[in-house]
Amino acid sequence: MQRSYFHLHLVSDSTGETLLSLSRAAAAQYQGISSIEHIYPLVRSPEQLARVLAAIESEPGIVLFTLVDYALSEKLEQTCREHGCPCMSILQPVLSLFQSYLGATFDHRPGAQHTLSTEYFRRIDALNFTLMHDDGQMTEDLEEAEVVLVGVSRTSKTPTGIYLANRGIKTANVPLVPGVPLPDRLEHLVKPLIVGLVASPERIIQIRQNRLLSLQAAEDTPYVDRDAVTEEIAQSRRLCARHNWPMIDVTRRSIEETAAAILELYQVHRLAHLVQ
Repeated sequence: MQRSYFHLHLVSDSTGETLLSLSRAAAAQYQGISSIEHIYPLVRSPEQLARVLAAIESEPGIVLFTLVDYALSEKLEQTCREHGCPCMSILQPVLSLFQSYLGATFDHRPGAQHTLSTEYFRRIDALNFTLMHDDGQMTEDLEEAEVVLVGVSRTSKTPTGIYLANRGIKTANVPLVPGVPLPDRLEHLVKPLIVGLVASPERIIQIRQNRLLSLQAAEDTPYVDRDAVTEEIAQSRRLCARHNWPMIDVTRRSIEETAAAILELYQVHRLAHLVQ
């Protein structure tokens, strides 16, 4: 099927992450159509906006924006009307709803969600912890983790851990390697939620083969042998079942979906510990 394309202009006075996530979620619903993304972060002055407007005039398309400065947003909307470009403020409907319910006006502060708050430093702390405890490193203080991921090679432990860290969750991951004993502390942890990540043998083999290909390594190895991989996964399932650790099959899950499932488990785990 031949794909069609359209220009999508994302204009933000902050990092543009909100716009990017929302626009991609919407665009994913249309098969055979792809957006050509033009991202303009940190647009906070008339001079910066002028460059954006020139680009929109040159390549018209859909315009989504998050600009809290009224004068800038008015100028953007006016230009879009003049050139027939559909234009929408992503924040305004939400801000209006908040204002209606709270009975208070909002501060026009660009990038307010990225201020150096306690929550910001909590995320940085979580990210540092996660990077230092990646792939079985520094297992002597696993008890300080909030989540510990276990699984065989290529079950997306590292990217899932980093995603969780960006949500402020200190995450460690421990690989399950044939013939390599687990850290003694792992099976006696009290505070962290331990989650097993599993996938189908076919999926694991496919990812491992691509990994070997990128390294230009030989493929005649148990690392991609179907029987060996199947046994690895079976052992990881038995380990999780023995300790009553929840398991998540990541075969058809994105990192975001896996992390969302872990966060839900973590909330239940955290509440249970608070009650004790």
